[in-house]
Amino acid sequence: MTPTRCPCGSGLPFAECCEPLHRGERTAGTAEQLMRSRYSAFAVGDPAYLRRSWHVSTRPADLVLDDDVRWYRLDVLATSGGGVFDTAGTVEFEAFWRGPDGRGSVHELSRFVRGDDGWQYVDGDVAR
Repeated sequence: MTPTRCPCGSGLPFAECCEPLHRGERTAGTAEQLMRSRYSAFAVGDPAYLRRSWHVSTRPADLVLDDDVRWYRLDVLATSGGGVFDTAGTVEFEAFWRGPDGRGSVHELSRFVRGDDGWQYVDGDVAR
């Protein structure tokens, strides 16, 4: 059986890339790695991981994913900060989806902070 490729686009198998983060076996080393793992959570339908990786100050009370939307591509466009020695960073990306009514994408500049529990998503500005 061929391992399933990680949705984040790393080229690695999901079991070696984002899945250990989803399972809580390790934490993201950079803001970009956290953003990629969050994209993978959308792609595999894991709202619990999305909530856990969301900063408590902006985390929604509930999160329901649309089962009819399929996320199929992630392009990381730019990063600023968010490295192993940083406490904050941004990641600009475009994520592509398709659903019953067609296709589209989300282009966002996301903000991340690192605390005692590792990197967390704070919020983002959607590009229009």
